[in-house]
Amino acid sequence: MTTPPRILIVGGGYVGMYTALRLQRRLRRGEARVTVVDADSYMTYQPFLPEAAAGNVEPRHVVVPLRKVLKSCEILNGWVVGIDPQARTVEMRPHQGPPRILGYDLLVLAPGSVSRTLPIPGLAECGIGFKTVEEAIHLRNHVLAQLDLAASTTDAAIREKALTFVFVGAGFAGVEALAELEDMARDACRHYPSIRPGDMRWVLVEATGRILPEVGPEMGRWTVEQLRSRGIDVRLGVRLKSAEDGHIVLDDGDAFDAATLVWTAGVKPHPLVRASGLPLDDKGRVKATAELLVEGYPTVFTAGDSAAVPDLTRPGELTSPNAQHAVRQARTLADNVLATLRGAELRPYRHAYAGSVASLGLHQGVAQIYGVKLRGPLAWFMHRTYHLSRVPTLNRKVRVLIDWTLALFFRRDITSLGALAHPRQEFEFAARPDLGKSG
Repeated sequence: MTTPPRILIVGGGYVGMYTALRLQRRLRRGEARVTVVDADSYMTYQPFLPEAAAGNVEPRHVVVPLRKVLKSCEILNGWVVGIDPQARTVEMRPHQGPPRILGYDLLVLAPGSVSRTLPIPGLAECGIGFKTVEEAIHLRNHVLAQLDLAASTTDAAIREKALTFVFVGAGFAGVEALAELEDMARDACRHYPSIRPGDMRWVLVEATGRILPEVGPEMGRWTVEQLRSRGIDVRLGVRLKSAEDGHIVLDDGDAFDAATLVWTAGVKPHPLVRASGLPLDDKGRVKATAELLVEGYPTVFTAGDSAAVPDLTRPGELTSPNAQHAVRQARTLADNVLATLRGAELRPYRHAYAGSVASLGLHQGVAQIYGVKLRGPLAWFMHRTYHLSRVPTLNRKVRVLIDWTLALFFRRDITSLGALAHPRQEFEFAARPDLGKSG
């Protein structure tokens, strides 16, 4: 090992940040140095993305700046594009400049996941993902911009297309994003005299026969009933065939135009995992032991969405790729990294899944916790209470709580800042008059 040994953490998400935070607290002075590499300089608390998109929470309050939290760690921003476990090095490419080769003594591989897309015509051009805070902000601005357009045009076809919103995928991300945004748009209609809530069309497309499988069949059916009672068109057992130029074609024979297509149909391991040369399972995840070591590599640890971790509470199965497991795996992983440094025995990861909670808009939710089924306002309260307790740092907890408190006294802001997506456009028109003439 080098002196002091370097612990290199690839990924600044749940596993990466929480592992680094625990190591920062428990390492002795000079015992090791910790380096975290991620494309972003912040960690995103993804369960709050639907509330950020709906305007219930300020988007900056759902992200945690890594440099502020991990003060004793080295933070490098860029992409890891290669791993050599024999030489104990990784290749990192900063956002600008030449690549760097980083050596390590112990590696924590936790790059997380990316959206799992399908080769559907038009999806790449028209679809909007929902995994990052940037996508949540963009989606909020986009939905409000469609209301602005519908209220301003005299073309019936353009208006109908603008007021049609399609979400593909009925897991937590899809259901919560749709429910929160539909709630926001319904509330915003009071400021658009020419738009009634019934003028909008919200469609949820799910390839399987159920939604929110994590909360159980009974709660899933209740959620479908709730969404349909709000006028949301829930299509089960239906797939998206194409979306070219915003023309949505479903495999049940229906076709219509929509200006909004949100893709939340699952995730897959980060592409770095496949390029790592480490052993993978049939789903492309790194094979891990119960101690969160990569199989056959005693100096490489892994956890989270990109890892196939045995579930010791259900022999023969693997842990689900969710935040609940990722946060708890990070604790075990950090302790095992320390044990490796100190020559102590590693301990296996074991955690029985506690259950799931989901928000369906203001004052509505669904949950199943330790077998107890909840729905309505109580489930919504449990959703907020649980995630407030889990969002990292006291600073963010207080800020989120303040956002919710202010929402009790003031209505949501419905300003569309669509220009954020192209912030230099106005200046370019001013600097190049010929652009204006050509328009």
